[in-house]
Amino acid sequence: MDGAGAGGAYVARTAEEVFRDLRGRRAGMIKALTEDVDKFFKLCDPEKENLCLYGYPNETWEVTLPAEEVPPEIPEPALGINFARDGMNEKDWLALVAVHSDSWLLSVAFYFGARFGFDKENRRRLFNMINNLPTIYEVVTGIAKKQSKEKTPNSSSKSSKPSMKVLSRAEPRAKAKVPAPKDEEESGEDEGDEEEEEHDNTLCGTCGTNDGKDEFWICCDNCEKWYHGKCVKITPARAEHIKHYRCPECTNGGSNSNKRVKT
Repeated sequence: MDGAGAGGAYVARTAEEVFRDLRGRRAGMIKALTEDVDKFFKLCDPEKENLCLYGYPNETWEVTLPAEEVPPEIPEPALGINFARDGMNEKDWLALVAVHSDSWLLSVAFYFGARFGFDKENRRRLFNMINNLPTIYEVVTGIAKKQSKEKTPNSSSKSSKPSMKVLSRAEPRAKAKVPAPKDEEESGEDEGDEEEEEHDNTLCGTCGTNDGKDEFWICCDNCEKWYHGKCVKITPARAEHIKHYRCPECTNGGSNSNKRVKT
């Protein structure tokens, strides 16, 4: 093994490469504490000297003595993990080793970051990539699996109700649009292009411009003219409660029976 805990020469120069190095070491240590736990337990004999759990970039692990050179090539894992083996409940002991393993992985990653001169942005990117992974502790204790199960139902239970954001001028008209027959659905793309062109040419019935294309527009249900919401003092929230909208011209010149009164 090339240098205890080193796992090879320094080749990682970017945040992505350091993260790949960490991910390999992490996989090896998780394997030791889960899949190979019986073997790991036997190797951590309290009668032996200070032992460390190392993870390597190739997703393997090793229980061995710490490096002899001072300072070591990279930060060392927690020493003496074997001494507490028989003095603790096995699950608690494995959880403790997992916590120290997480700490070591971060130490190694940020050691590389400092050695290779990562700036603030690269350090942030590296930490964000690491933070997107469950910790070894969360995997070993089952917390990660529990969190995954809790998130799964929520991920598919998003409300189908559209959110009431600032409406584009196309949305009020689309609300009253009659669905096309099935045999006409294939021409939907062409209709969409025509509708978009129509909206580009639409002028506000109050100010006579088509400025503010991304603002809220509303269409009069009586004369079918379009208006900037701000020009007729109608907000998206108010529009939600209007069953039939009549513009000021139609309201002043005709009956108000179709307009819903709001207090």
